Amino acid sequence: MNALTALLRVMSGSGRAGSAFRVVAGFFLLWEAGCRVFEAPVFILPPPSLVFLRFADDPALFAEHTANTLFYCLFGFGLAFAAGLAIAVGIVYSKFLENTLFTLLVSLNSIPKITLAPLFIIWMGTGSAPKVAVSMTIALWAVVIDTVLGLRSVEPDVLDMARSMRASKLQVLWKIRFPAALPAMFAGTKVAISMALVGVIVGEFVTTDVGLGFAIMSGQGNFDIPMVYVSIIILGVLGTLLFYLVDMVERLVIPWHVSQRAEPAGPGSA
Repeated sequence: MNALTALLRVMSGSGRAGSAFRVVAGFFLLWEAGCRVFEAPVFILPPPSLVFLRFADDPALFAEHTANTLFYCLFGFGLAFAAGLAIAVGIVYSKFLENTLFTLLVSLNSIPKITLAPLFIIWMGTGSAPKVAVSMTIALWAVVIDTVLGLRSVEPDVLDMARSMRASKLQVLWKIRFPAALPAMFAGTKVAISMALVGVIVGEFVTTDVGLGFAIMSGQGNFDIPMVYVSIIILGVLGTLLFYLVDMVERLVIPWHVSQRAEPAGPGSA
């Protein structure tokens, strides 16, 4: 009863959670109706009711796949975030790194990352390391480019004032550049965490025996189409939750930024 009350409260809410729930519920209702009206073949487009039944058949299996994918996604994202910050700081403070490492990253970013997966398997074997490597490689670029942009967004007059007050480079970085870079860094982080999830799936397509990517390939190979759709839906939910988790952290860390201020309710608002 309590769960039903909470569900009804979310559905009737006017906030982001309520709006998202109504959009998703409407999508699944249209999907179900379309399958029944047009009599779509189940092996091409199973109705949501059949997909949910497939999930209910073995929720523990999907929970295991989801947990594995989520773990390596966060692992790859964490490595990309830490390495991206270090690389971005180096690029901002070193002309040599800007002309060499930054150029190399631009070149690597133009290469489809799925083409690197076989190389990572050759170098690292068929365990979990290639998945983490692909995830990190895909997510790294977004962290680096947005952090560099943010660190360079400080007004020259502010930097001149800091130098006139004999602030060290570390003080300028920590107290001036990083606070100014936070909005751009969070924008890059939102992209990076989504790309990290994509990277893990790419890795699971080519080397693993567990994870949502493996579940998709296994369902395809066994003509278990509902399993494929369950895995895809879980990926969509997972990616959305990770994105809004970063968004929530952003609201807590930089509530002062213009992007976090509430917009006026109407024309008559102050």
